[in-house]
Amino acid sequence: MSQNFKVTAPDILGFGKSSPIDTPYSVDDYCDWLDSFIKKSKLHNPHILAHSFGARVALKYLGERGGAADKLIITGGAGIVKPRSAQYMRRVKAYRRVKRFFPKFAEKHYGSEEYRTLSPVMRESYKKIVNEDLRGSASNIKNNTLLIYGRNDTVTPPTEEGETFKNLIVGSRLCLLDGGHFCFSEHPDEFNKLVYNFLTEE
Repeated sequence: MSQNFKVTAPDILGFGKSSPIDTPYSVDDYCDWLDSFIKKSKLHNPHILAHSFGARVALKYLGERGGAADKLIITGGAGIVKPRSAQYMRRVKAYRRVKRFFPKFAEKHYGSEEYRTLSPVMRESYKKIVNEDLRGSASNIKNNTLLIYGRNDTVTPPTEEGETFKNLIVGSRLCLLDGGHFCFSEHPDEFNKLVYNFLTEE
């Protein structure tokens, strides 16, 4: 991207080399952080490219502050809360029962592998974030938007998240690439070409 554009790639607070958070963050908190980052970095009307969790932040941010940026590119975007299956609800109830008496055992054996690797404060953030459905935010977006998903993405399936966001964001386009949740790194040339064409078109 940097061959054709000025690229600013922040580590969102609590990730990468940024400082850890000391209190659980919600998507709203991360939107405030992003707004502050854009202003302090003096980025005027930037394009935003966001992946997975970052897409949650971008969708809510532009759903409320669309004038803060120009074009939006979402890849592997998350933000749809799906109906909970009976099996899922039984597991949640089991987790709560076990946690009352054996909290360490519960934390070690319940929840996704990703969840179990998080610090306590990040776990609380995780719960706040994944339980917020962003369909309303997406429907408010007026920015020119490109959605790119991997055909074999099992984390954010294109037939679920991708199609849903395409139907919600007026005028948006959905493009599918070979690969999974990280299709942009599996097929970087094809991904970069899609993004370049989108950003340079009138």
